[in-house]
Amino acid sequence: MIQYSWLIPLLPLFGFILLGLGGKKLSKGLAGIIGCGSVLAAFALSVGVFMQLHEGDKHIVKMFDWIVAGDLHLDLSFIIDPLTSIFLLIITGVGFLIHVYSTGYMKEDEGFNRFFTYLNLFVFFMLLLVMGSNYVVMFVGWEGVGLCSYLLIGFWFKNTEYNKAANKAFIMNRIGDLGFLLGIILLFVTFGSLSFEDGGIFDKASSLARDNKGVMEAVGILLFIGACGKSAQIPLFTWLPDAMAGPTPVSALIHAATMVTAGIYMIARSQVLYSFAPMALEIVAVIGLLTALFAATIGLLQNDIKKVLAYSTVSQLGFMFLALGVGATTGAVFHVTTHAFFKALLFLGAGSVIHAMSGEQDIRRMGGLAKKIPITHITFLIGTMAIAGIPFLSGFFSKDEILAYTYERSQVYWIAGVLGSMLTAFYMFRLYFLTFRGKFRGTHEQEHHLHESPASMTIPLVILAILAVGAGYIGIPGFVLHDSHWLHHYLGYREIITLSHEKEWIIMGIAIVAGLSAIALAWTVFGKNKTVPADDEKGFNSVQKLVYNKYYVDEIYDKLIRKPLDFISDIGYRVVELQIVDGVVNGIGTGVKWIGSVARYVQSGSVGFYVLAMVLSVIVIAMVKLW
Repeated sequence: MIQYSWLIPLLPLFGFILLGLGGKKLSKGLAGIIGCGSVLAAFALSVGVFMQLHEGDKHIVKMFDWIVAGDLHLDLSFIIDPLTSIFLLIITGVGFLIHVYSTGYMKEDEGFNRFFTYLNLFVFFMLLLVMGSNYVVMFVGWEGVGLCSYLLIGFWFKNTEYNKAANKAFIMNRIGDLGFLLGIILLFVTFGSLSFEDGGIFDKASSLARDNKGVMEAVGILLFIGACGKSAQIPLFTWLPDAMAGPTPVSALIHAATMVTAGIYMIARSQVLYSFAPMALEIVAVIGLLTALFAATIGLLQNDIKKVLAYSTVSQLGFMFLALGVGATTGAVFHVTTHAFFKALLFLGAGSVIHAMSGEQDIRRMGGLAKKIPITHITFLIGTMAIAGIPFLSGFFSKDEILAYTYERSQVYWIAGVLGSMLTAFYMFRLYFLTFRGKFRGTHEQEHHLHESPASMTIPLVILAILAVGAGYIGIPGFVLHDSHWLHHYLGYREIITLSHEKEWIIMGIAIVAGLSAIALAWTVFGKNKTVPADDEKGFNSVQKLVYNKYYVDEIYDKLIRKPLDFISDIGYRVVELQIVDGVVNGIGTGVKWIGSVARYVQSGSVGFYVLAMVLSVIVIAMVKLW
């Protein structure tokens, strides 16, 4: 199967071409079959590749010579190893479920076929990103998912606010992409290679790292800047909550299994480089931890069901970067895997709630939905429990592994990590109680139309719920069951934790108690006491207002960055463009016109004047010659 792995990205690309050429001529049913079928076929091939790989396997599947210029020789080729395989399964598997869900969610939308065209293109570029055997192929996929995110976030382009959200995502990603591109250039200039093959960039960096310590740190920081843009870390995180402007399946695709995990994949793939850049790794850990806490606090007071999940995504990505920063690459990939399942489940569950509520997204207008939409309720509860770290669900195992490695690295980081996990449990169960428990707070018309979603939407929810429960068992801690961490063996990273088993049990117990305490508090406030957030900020103190308004980060960016740039642009337009550039161009035109208006009198038609001019010219030439 490995020799046919090049078909994995090609199949969604083929689906994109068919859907793009067919346009509205294709029926919605056929468009759905092409869109879903191409991703399902890619998933089947991904499973076949996965079954053939073992620890330490690495295959390069070359397509053709791509760029040959001077010392730069790059192939369009794919790397097939355990890390790639895990991401292939996540992208195609979760992507297929989201495609199936979309057939029900978008069935009444006039842009149905265009939506599936964009989805297939998105999956193609994401697969290209994780399969590329060098940084340039990865960068092509990297830019491609940025383009597709713009198209999908602004899918309903007739709404100006949605277009602004799409522009914001595109522009903020370009900032990070510049850092990534500079890192790639610095790598090539320093080591003369960008390939992941044996003898490529990683081998050369390993042998030359001691003489290039400053370069390794700079490369690590530049690559992380790119990861911050794509994976929404401080300070480039504000685009992700605004990306909720797109249809809910887009939110699930971008936030769960694909685009936002690109930064995690890139840092994990570059692990060899970061092993020689300890300062860069420390920055990764600190930024990840700060992002996890910062986004979690914002999620405490959000009332839009999708915005809560968006800030949850930012926070969980922070945990993944914390894992990478403390050297737990397996833990980061493990959490990417479990997060893909329970976060896709939560977003699609939110879409089912919004579908039932006739488009309503404010959780203050919901309540009591458990009996009205039972399948959505049960699956959403499973996702909530998984992300909160309830024992024996997937999120519990992956988050515990990150906290264990964090404790070994820094107890301060560990305390902050436990606090972040408590905040996650609190705001997620706040969301659950306000949405599904208590009395219904919407309109009579909304209550009359409440109904469960069709099978095309609920079946993916059930499958994702099963995965959200069981996926954690691929990484059972070794101190619980000896030699049972399958993912650790499969990926083959040489990570060692020196904590005693007793201490690991204590760390796990503290995390469990902390999470359950946060859930109990959420139940007391929003379940037992049935507290409903106010419709405005009148009852808030200064701290609550600060958090409710997302720390005014967008407003600060607006005043410190956008407005000064607008002012500079305005000066450039009025002075440089109008006065200097246009002045020079218009001045030249005016001058030529004036010269022509004067010179035309020479061509008067008088023969006597022409003879006189000839005689005077001869005299002048003779005088010049004699002089």
